[in-house]
Amino acid sequence: MATQPGQDAKFFQRGKIEEFRSELQAAESKDKKFQKRRTVLKKIVANITMGNDMSPLFHDVVQCIGTPLLEIKKMVYLYLVSYGRSKPEQIQIVIPSFLQDCNDRNPLIRALAIRTMAYIPIPVVTEALSEQLRHCIKDRDPYVRKTAAICVAKLYAADPRKAERAGFVEMLRDMMLDANATVVANAVAALSEIGDPNKLIAALGESSEWGQIYILDSLLRYVPEQHADAEMMAERVIIQLQHANSAVVLTTIKVLLYLMNYMDNRKLIDHICKKMGPPLVTLLSSGPEVQYVALRNILLIIQRRPAVLKNDVKVFFCKYNDPIYVKLAKLEIMYRLAREENAREVLAELEEYASEVDIDFVRKAVRSIGRLAIKVEASADMCIHSLLTLIETKISYVVQEAVIVIKDIFRRYPGKYEGIIPTLCENLDALEESEAKASMVWVLGQFSNRIDNVDELLDDLVYKFLDETVEVQLALLTAVVKLFIYKSSSETAKTLVHKVLKWATEEIDNPDLRDRGFMYWRMLAMNPTVAGEIVLAEKPPITTDSDRMDRGALDQLLLHTGTLGSIYHKNPETFIRNAAGRALVDSSALNPNSRAVLVPLARPQLPTAIITVAGPGPIEPYTRNQPTLTSPDGSKSDPNLQSQEGEPAGA
Repeated sequence: MATQPGQDAKFFQRGKIEEFRSELQAAESKDKKFQKRRTVLKKIVANITMGNDMSPLFHDVVQCIGTPLLEIKKMVYLYLVSYGRSKPEQIQIVIPSFLQDCNDRNPLIRALAIRTMAYIPIPVVTEALSEQLRHCIKDRDPYVRKTAAICVAKLYAADPRKAERAGFVEMLRDMMLDANATVVANAVAALSEIGDPNKLIAALGESSEWGQIYILDSLLRYVPEQHADAEMMAERVIIQLQHANSAVVLTTIKVLLYLMNYMDNRKLIDHICKKMGPPLVTLLSSGPEVQYVALRNILLIIQRRPAVLKNDVKVFFCKYNDPIYVKLAKLEIMYRLAREENAREVLAELEEYASEVDIDFVRKAVRSIGRLAIKVEASADMCIHSLLTLIETKISYVVQEAVIVIKDIFRRYPGKYEGIIPTLCENLDALEESEAKASMVWVLGQFSNRIDNVDELLDDLVYKFLDETVEVQLALLTAVVKLFIYKSSSETAKTLVHKVLKWATEEIDNPDLRDRGFMYWRMLAMNPTVAGEIVLAEKPPITTDSDRMDRGALDQLLLHTGTLGSIYHKNPETFIRNAAGRALVDSSALNPNSRAVLVPLARPQLPTAIITVAGPGPIEPYTRNQPTLTSPDGSKSDPNLQSQEGEPAGA
């Protein structure tokens, strides 16, 4: 009878070896229903899970292997997987039980036996496994066959020559014609670990959907050495873009994107990009969850290969019934695909979104209008007109987002749109959020020489200086300094700058704000002219380059297309423990542009030098070749002498 969920938590307590041994021995005489053995084994397995060493119980646990209860047999086999390879001399006593279970009437026990043997890669076990594995591959039960397929891969990893001589690789290829789809999928998964790419590609047509995913994913391990190799593989794989399964499509796209890094045929690359567009668009007709996965992957793909969907921006226009997370993803892609030819269409769509009821969506739409103006210069006039229209609505969050993006537009096109500053000043009271206030304060400071009543406006804002956020305080500090430089003869400007500098240096705890206050004060006191040249120095126009992901990181992330990494836009090793990283591998066929941004995988390495740890005990005599330790001041000393002064190093 299975235990209820949560009832096994009581077993996760640290136990003593002798207690477990005594309980197992006591269970041998009075345990007809095997309840006591099951309880003790659960405690032992729980301790293994917690990292406690249970290897001294090897002989005692092995005695339970003949128990007819499947649950007990599973726990014994789990114990053997944990400690079998560390007990090569004692494992021999278990092999007869392995062989007996391989011929058991219960298919679960047969599968459990060969799987356990495959996970103990020592010669005496692999020798016994070979003959049994041959029978299990042809077993009448599909569960045993699919387990045997994975065991072949384990056997190959332990002893490749033996696996090839025994013909197990050929047997795996025969298993791909099995009537059971799960058996085929496992055979493909095993072949993907040990096979060559051409044989795997040839098996694509005969495999199930998940088998095709295994095969395609395994092709990423193949590094083309010639352009022709990558081009030939891409031509054979591209047919999978027509598959109905979205996972197969995304995995195919991942392989094609990978292979394009090793091609030099520009026409073929353009052809592949053109072929990838329709399948991606088709994914958007699925449910919202699949749509979101597709959109997050598309966002990565178009950053690396913009030609894939350059003419399909209308596909990403939002529908009224799209969930908010889908709308926000589409909005980002619309911005990425915007160019001079479609800027008017995109802007018209964004204007509609800015009148929606969802606040987050409206904010993103307004911000996208500003980003569009910065990205496509030809659309800047239209975008400014749209933003002014939105400001006239007097809706608080709309006005604030508009002010934020207009500040960036001023920086992108200096001296072009300053005529709208009076409109911004009229809405100063509507600004409540820190980012919007800081943006407006920057505008007031930057154009202090063009705004007549700027000293009054800044005086009102400075009134609550001590209550503002650090972001606004930093903006106010710089703005009043600019005001003083522009209008050094104004008494209001002098009063303001003195008041703010005094607050920043004496009453503020934030070190950034305090240090900037001291810096401004010293510059103004020593040489106001030089201070003006520094504070009012011409700033470089902002660009959209910061919106793009680093090329090397993008290439690395595209190797995880269709996985969680492509949804989070993070490499899996950053959020999944022990996940294996992926990166492009250098070869003679790798494109120069891809090689220039190659990201090497960081692999843990053992230190090459001998490390001496000082501790209590007799001091060993100094030898000439012994390594020395270098202290921070550059002096060197014998590591064995480190514990002679003061307390012992091991104390």
